Amino acid sequence: MARLKIINYGHPLLREKALDIKKVGSRERALIAAMAETMYAARGIGLAANQVGVLERIFVVDVDQDRDAPNETLSRRLRVFINPEIIEESHEDEPFTEGCLSIPGIEGEVYRPKAIRIAARDENFEPFVADADQLLARVIQHELDHLNGVLFVDRLPALRRRLLAGKLGRMRRESLAEFEALGPVYPIEV
Repeated sequence: MARLKIINYGHPLLREKALDIKKVGSRERALIAAMAETMYAARGIGLAANQVGVLERIFVVDVDQDRDAPNETLSRRLRVFINPEIIEESHEDEPFTEGCLSIPGIEGEVYRPKAIRIAARDENFEPFVADADQLLARVIQHELDHLNGVLFVDRLPALRRRLLAGKLGRMRRESLAEFEALGPVYPIEV
């Protein structure tokens, strides 16, 4: 199975809004499989298409995996969200320390709604509505932000962002240099 390159902070595609998917065919199924493989290989719990250079409204999530299980793949419970939209959220927010595969080595406390209801389509393009709370709600909101060109560091308090400015600036410069060398979109053969 193909692994995709995860693009880092500073790459312009991370700031773009992804486009709706009109149908699921073999290309989209291959993209879902490659995104899942990439997320698991990076030891992540969520991955949005923007993070692998694809501007389509899709993300994958697995908050239930047991990395310490003798056979880690048996504990996987991949969830696919196509064209997701939060249709309801709790009035209560809660803090949680977030990180991101596209911003390695950086973490910060972000306040988000404690519970949500989301409408989306699954890997077969069937519509569904789901309620989520705790870690699942957090990851869904984080990945949906990616599809809208928003990063978790944008949601940090101004003081924390200022403290991270040096690290983020270096990451941005490195990512832009790579972008200029490789071109605007990574070739994705799925």
